[in-house]
Amino acid sequence: MASNLRRLALCAVFAVAAGAGPAFAEQAPRTMTMSGQGIVSTAPDEASFSAGVSTQGATASQALAANSQAMNAVFATLKKLGIPDKDIQTSNFSLSPRYQVCQPDVTCPQRVVGYEVSNNVDVTVEDMKKTGAVLDALVSSGSNQIGDIRFAIHDTKALLAQARTAAVKDAIDRAQTFARAAAVTLGPILSIQEGVGEVPRPVFAMMAKSLAAAPPPIAGGEQSVTANVTITWQIQ
Repeated sequence: MASNLRRLALCAVFAVAAGAGPAFAEQAPRTMTMSGQGIVSTAPDEASFSAGVSTQGATASQALAANSQAMNAVFATLKKLGIPDKDIQTSNFSLSPRYQVCQPDVTCPQRVVGYEVSNNVDVTVEDMKKTGAVLDALVSSGSNQIGDIRFAIHDTKALLAQARTAAVKDAIDRAQTFARAAAVTLGPILSIQEGVGEVPRPVFAMMAKSLAAAPPPIAGGEQSVTANVTITWQIQ
């Protein structure tokens, strides 16, 4: 009787092992991974630049007084043009002595002959079409330091959404092409991962320290927003 029970137990173990065999033999599904990129370009809609005043005086107080008067005129002009306070930020302020300039090959003592004050602000013009008129008005109000104009896109959210859609479409088109060439069929999507995209960096255009009386023409060109995705499919 005991011998028969042992034989039945052994048969049950072998039956379980035989039934479990196919499950252990399953292979991971075959997959295809493809990357895609989407790029959307548009003209920038805002401009930024530095504007300020450099003044000189026999004493530090004289140079400061002259600079303050000129900068007050600059701020008044910006306010008159409708530039909000949030778009005006002091970027540089300096007070430095001016020294006697010696003739070449002539030795002379280093002597302070005056002082120079420089005060600059970064200005953002959200309507780029007004940039030329703003620059002209600043020069007319006494600004004698203007430069480093930069162009940018104010809000990139909508453009980034378009670029992401284009990136997914690009990845799908690539995967379908490879699938046809390899004689396989794309199955369900297993994962979608976004890569490192790129928002437009401000484009710099050098400007002279002083401008002519007429408003200068401003050309911002185009900027691009880029999105990257990686998609994995199961293939059959």
